Amino acid sequence: MKLIIQVPCYNEAETLEIALNDLPKQINGIEYLNINGGSKDNTVEVARKWGVHYVVNFKKNRGLAKGFMAGLDACLRNGADIIVNTDADNQYVADDIEKLIRSIINGEADIVIGERPIDQTEHFSPLKKRLQHFGSWVVIKASKSEIPDAPSGFRTYSREAAMRLNVTNEYTYTLETIVQAGREKIPMISVPIRTNSELRPSQLFNSMMGYVKKSMLTIWDCIADGICIHHIVGAWLCSTRCAGRHWRT
Repeated sequence: MKLIIQVPCYNEAETLEIALNDLPKQINGIEYLNINGGSKDNTVEVARKWGVHYVVNFKKNRGLAKGFMAGLDACLRNGADIIVNTDADNQYVADDIEKLIRSIINGEADIVIGERPIDQTEHFSPLKKRLQHFGSWVVIKASKSEIPDAPSGFRTYSREAAMRLNVTNEYTYTLETIVQAGREKIPMISVPIRTNSELRPSQLFNSMMGYVKKSMLTIWDCIADGICIHHIVGAWLCSTRCAGRHWRT
């Protein structure tokens, strides 16, 4: 069995080595892949010096979703049987990778997604927690799945599942891949995982409005096949008003 852990990066020179040092190293057949999304710092140099086996290098930033798919493709071309995706900011406790791959090895699922303790995460603002839960609720409805933390990027794919996925949006892969898996009836489960303290703010969005706008566009694509958009927008706006005007990112 060949396991490849892929780590998407954009200007992660300061945190990448911390994340890589925490990854498991005693698993037979394990390799590491760095996806460089057009970094302007020395992210690639840090990855190569550390000893990653593969680097997927974009000359300019084409978005997280494009990087994720390029990583999957590279993992498949290099013979991966299981692919783990994790973040370069060391958000997730790397020891929990064992939980993610165990369910695939045991034949329980082809996609396993780590469920973060969102409500207990101190650096998530109240509004961010609401938006995380709302996004997951939308994806549950669209995919007819039971994944409580759809935005989580800590996840594992079997080779068969990875070969069937094709992300078309440019913002993020997390929501769309779950919807695709649900519609394709790819076996998919969630397992509880732990998180580390925040090393840097999220790079996906710089403000509440930026997050809302981009997520709404992604969710619109996800729900185009039958969920009532009026109910979705109403719920979103209610959550935003109730949580207040300020959002700490």
